[in-house]
Amino acid sequence: MSADTLVFDMSSMSEGTPSVFVRKDWLSILDNQNQSYQGNQSVIDTSQLANSNKYMNYREAYLTVPMILTLSNAATNGGFLPATAATSADYTVGLKNWYGSIVHSFTLEYNGTTIIQQTPYVGLWNSFKLITSLSYNDILTMGSAIGFYPDDSTSFRFDSVSTTNGLGTSNNRNFGAFTTVNAQDNQFTPFNQGLLTRQQGWNFDPAGIAGVLVAGSTNNVYAAATSAGSLITTGNLNLLWKSYIFNKINSGATQAGIFQVAITAQIYLKHLHSFFERVPLLKGVFMKMTLNLNQTSTSFTTATDTFTTIVVNSPLGGVSPIMIASGAASQGSAASLIDGNYIVSIAVGNKVLNTTQAGFTGIGTSPLGGSLILNIPDYTFNPVFETSYLSSPVKKIVYTDIYQYQVLNTGSNGTFNNLITNGIANIKSVLVLPFFTATANAGISPLQSPFDPAGGGPTSPLCLLTQFNVQISGQNAIYNSERYSYEQFFNQLYGQNAVNGGMTDGLTSCLIGQKDFEMCYNYYYVNVGRMLPVEEAVPKSVSILGTNMSSKAIDLFVFIEYGVEVSIDVLTGARV
Repeated sequence: MSADTLVFDMSSMSEGTPSVFVRKDWLSILDNQNQSYQGNQSVIDTSQLANSNKYMNYREAYLTVPMILTLSNAATNGGFLPATAATSADYTVGLKNWYGSIVHSFTLEYNGTTIIQQTPYVGLWNSFKLITSLSYNDILTMGSAIGFYPDDSTSFRFDSVSTTNGLGTSNNRNFGAFTTVNAQDNQFTPFNQGLLTRQQGWNFDPAGIAGVLVAGSTNNVYAAATSAGSLITTGNLNLLWKSYIFNKINSGATQAGIFQVAITAQIYLKHLHSFFERVPLLKGVFMKMTLNLNQTSTSFTTATDTFTTIVVNSPLGGVSPIMIASGAASQGSAASLIDGNYIVSIAVGNKVLNTTQAGFTGIGTSPLGGSLILNIPDYTFNPVFETSYLSSPVKKIVYTDIYQYQVLNTGSNGTFNNLITNGIANIKSVLVLPFFTATANAGISPLQSPFDPAGGGPTSPLCLLTQFNVQISGQNAIYNSERYSYEQFFNQLYGQNAVNGGMTDGLTSCLIGQKDFEMCYNYYYVNVGRMLPVEEAVPKSVSILGTNMSSKAIDLFVFIEYGVEVSIDVLTGARV
């Protein structure tokens, strides 16, 4: 009968609604770096917006982040031929989940006062929030814009020595179909759909074939084959700022092989911090945002499609956003990376920052954009509604911030019982993310590994805990310490950040299920925000305890979410 009620309600509705706003315009401001990002930082201030006499909506605002992804052979020894169709590098390199992984930490000053503190590894927390709040419809509509598609939880591998998949944990196969089930190979899925889909979001190749593969063809013959570049010119791609592969040079005796992609990435402010989810329309406010950037480069050697001598240069020590596809047969690197030395780098802006690559003949600058841009809408009220909005001009913004701590090197079957903080007021939740130690991961940190998507959502695989609990001021947050994996998923994780808390069948959001949780998304999350209002202002200590059931030593990245509030005059932007 609910349909009948809906029909009646729709029939009873008025024919129209008055316009709350009479105008909406999008404004764009550049950051203060003048296209120079060697310092791994971007600073944006809103002084231009503060004097506009318009209401700004930071909930809708987003950053346009130009990035340049560059792969080259490290010496002019020939053999790397990305401009040749048979050895194309279009699917050789990729990025970890979500463009926001380029941000290591974020701070915000509001009218000269810091209201968002600098917290390292903020991308780990934000990726967790996105994966537990978005739906698959969300990623179908905006996934390519924000570089988001979750990694498959059942396509990982682990190699203790260098292989065609890399070293340590890998989940970098980007080609395959489901294979025949047999007793020798219990790999659930043979390739990572997330990596492949993210690559397709930015690897448009004007030289690529826009045709239909002839059925039964054994040599990639295309019917009515033509290049995509015949449909749109690179000059127009540059004008449109569409992400695409803009530079491919084959290596030779005196020429390094070069493959470069210009990426126009979008990062919503509301995905960077919860403050922007809660902020009302504001006029006359001055903000200063500081983003510290995970600009990294990785050098490696290939020999018979096997990766060796992997060295990651990450100035801030954060998550490396770079991924390299597997070199196994038919995978993204199999034909392109012949034996030799290579460098792959990611940089914000339009310039290559790796000094070795920057010195190569033919290296290019991105044709799309050189500065990070803040895009924000301003609104002009209908005077009647503006009067109503300003009837109580002081608005309280209630949001959350995070505190981060690490518990290092808990051995296989080892226990941990660690004090995370002596006292934080208004604690909302505790999140624990387990990753293999570098030693346990064959000598490479999972967060910086170019073969492992860790840091963009997945944890290290099968890092399950038992006897897990969180203690707030010495009291257990979980009545009975969790022994089994299903207890954490159903009792604690499921429904967190989802629509209606996952309570309504047919209407929910979250991109991981129990299988994903148990395999590669080992999120140990506990909601500890249920308390009387009088308790919220009391600082409380936080401890975590449990046992590592993995056969590998692990590091635990712990995030404590706590409530914060500020009161703001929406007419003047002043804090009250």
